[in-house]
Amino acid sequence: MLLAVDIGNTNIVLGFLEGERIVGTYRITTKADHTSDEYGLMITEFLRMSGYSPQDVDDVIVASVVPKVMHSFRASIVKFLDIDPMVVGPGVKSGMNIRIDDPKSLGADCLADCAGAYYAYGGPALVADFGTATTFNYVDARGTITCGLISPGLRTAAAALWTGTAQLPEVEITRPDSILATGTKTAMQAGLYYNFLGGIERTIMQFREEIREDFQVIATGGLGRVFMDDTDLIDVYDPDLIFKGMAKIHARNV
Repeated sequence: MLLAVDIGNTNIVLGFLEGERIVGTYRITTKADHTSDEYGLMITEFLRMSGYSPQDVDDVIVASVVPKVMHSFRASIVKFLDIDPMVVGPGVKSGMNIRIDDPKSLGADCLADCAGAYYAYGGPALVADFGTATTFNYVDARGTITCGLISPGLRTAAAALWTGTAQLPEVEITRPDSILATGTKTAMQAGLYYNFLGGIERTIMQFREEIREDFQVIATGGLGRVFMDDTDLIDVYDPDLIFKGMAKIHARNV
């Protein structure tokens, strides 16, 4: 079994893969002050909940955008699983060509997302990841990552709204029943939701206008499912996209 780990700014998501089949996923809140023992105990408990033991794990691959977490997390893999994990980054073969100004600046999560989209759905594709940050990356028909953009995620924008104002409360991020809000909380929810949805659609349309070739839009990330039903501009929502990409990257390197 392969353990694939996506270390993001908000959550650490673990995926257990048997071949290309994802048999379990679990989330841990990303905290820099977790010790290697704490991470190790959580990993072994998740394994037990899925019917596995540490001895069932053949290898581990990690994609991280939080460097300060890596020391403790990597130490937990070595200590509890007796495996030195593969880390997505420079020197690891992905099968993707990166043609941006500084290829090393592309986030490991974006690279794995693009690999997952290209190998699972083909190219050209615009790969959108709705997480703490919202990222769009374009992969052409030959598997070349040529451009992309980064913007605040919906939760990040919402937090800026209620922490940067004196009287606006913290609200649940949800799809509103109507844009015709009649209270402060529903006005915030409607404003956040439709402003973000409009930004998604305008971004996709601008990519289409400037690239001038047909492509599919592949979305992933926790909030991608929320918007899938409200726009025709997203073709596929795949919550496991990053794990599919990490599995392909791992296979290329072993």
